[in-house]
Amino acid sequence: MEPGSKRLRVTVTDDRGRAARAPGLAAWLTSVAPARARGDLAIAIVSDARIKGINRQFRRQNEVTDVLSFPSDAPRASRLRRAAASARQAHAAPRILGDVVIAAGVARRQARDAGHAYGTELKVLALHGLLHLLGYDHHDPADRGRMARLERRLRRQGGLPAGLIDRAHSTGSGQAEAPAARVRRRSGAARSAAAERARAGVGPREHRS
Repeated sequence: MEPGSKRLRVTVTDDRGRAARAPGLAAWLTSVAPARARGDLAIAIVSDARIKGINRQFRRQNEVTDVLSFPSDAPRASRLRRAAASARQAHAAPRILGDVVIAAGVARRQARDAGHAYGTELKVLALHGLLHLLGYDHHDPADRGRMARLERRLRRQGGLPAGLIDRAHSTGSGQAEAPAARVRRRSGAARSAAAERARAGVGPREHRS
């Protein structure tokens, strides 16, 4: 699986659909993504309170988490994706890979605890979320370490000091907050923009250490 997807289009916003401050994140994720990671990927960087609400509504867990992944099973462009596609003069209905929602406060705390920059932590979380969208699940016994191995290889290529799975294993107990997952269940809200999902909620998959 060769990294460096040429057809992955990444948009990074806040929970209002505005461009988020995450310099280089979209280009970095595109450069390290496996070749089969194709289509539109929307990343929303939101408040801890917002991601807690999503976790409570769709996972019945009233706690903050770091990253949630929303796989897309319908070729419908959200408002955010339509705007991005128009700006790129792309297809009217591009393939939707899915959405990743990241909690900014958790990312900042985890960056501080890990001793690296906030931007680096965003890359750690975005990569993990992307792999969940591609169908990997390190919690599934059938995975047999495949997700961890791929995450390790891609983050090394991208210059990251550690991946989320390795870091959780090395600390034993994982992060202070409940970390991220991918949930298969979909809702009507899941068809809206990542920013809209961050406001309204949608069934995600979460990473659990």
